[in-house]
Amino acid sequence: MPDERPYRRHAPVHPAPPEHTPSPPPQQAEPDGGVSAEARRWADLRQQIVYRAKRLNTGHMIEADQRYGHRDALGPHGVMLFFVSEAPAQPHGYQLHTAYRLWLASPESQHLPRLLADLTEVVGDSIARAGAAGRRWHPLGPQGSMVNGGDMTLPAGAAYVGVGVTTLDSDQGRWQQLARTLRHPDHHRRSVFDLKGQCYTLLTDGTTLHVDRDPHAPIGADGVRCNRTLDPDRITYYNPHEHLTDQGDTITRDTWTQLTRLHRTLAGHLLTGARA
Repeated sequence: MPDERPYRRHAPVHPAPPEHTPSPPPQQAEPDGGVSAEARRWADLRQQIVYRAKRLNTGHMIEADQRYGHRDALGPHGVMLFFVSEAPAQPHGYQLHTAYRLWLASPESQHLPRLLADLTEVVGDSIARAGAAGRRWHPLGPQGSMVNGGDMTLPAGAAYVGVGVTTLDSDQGRWQQLARTLRHPDHHRRSVFDLKGQCYTLLTDGTTLHVDRDPHAPIGADGVRCNRTLDPDRITYYNPHEHLTDQGDTITRDTWTQLTRLHRTLAGHLLTGARA
């Protein structure tokens, strides 16, 4: 993994294992045929994660553009971790927390599937080392943290609900290529705010979510593909994204494969410990 410049952060708090893990998949109807509160909560969570992912991807791209060509230039890919804590005052009774990791630009940080595969190995090693020392590893630290930004502290009882990827590569091209064109005299009318970005997300209820962030998308085209509904009141008879992880080109499918390995490693450790 590439070395990183120190990031300013607050001391992470290792959250106590929650008494209950995230609830089972939604789509469970109430006895009267209505939509359950749990289904509405998960649908709302998906929408919140779409918003967070788009916002983080935009910030990632702006920061990468500003640091392009400098010693602390950012790589095109990052990882997002999602947690929820109980918040009775909120509409659906939860609060979403997002932490992330960005890498400095280097040959090792350019290929997304390989980056995810390497990170999964690092996480597995961190879990094993902590266990051998009689400790319990957590991705936010305080030892062996895998993040360097976002919500660096969590309330007690916060539960892991998913992992995602932010990437500056898109169907417009690879980030390094696009960043160079922005600085070419013939492309002076194009800025970083014209570029697209992507996010991939897996959640503990089985949700698979892809966001194609397009600043010039027509109104109503949100660029979201999901194997679960974002609107629990809408009856959907056919979902073309039911098998989302099997769709796309080789890089896209490999990204889903490696992100799934990382998700299973994190969930297997964090949620198994929560049930113990």
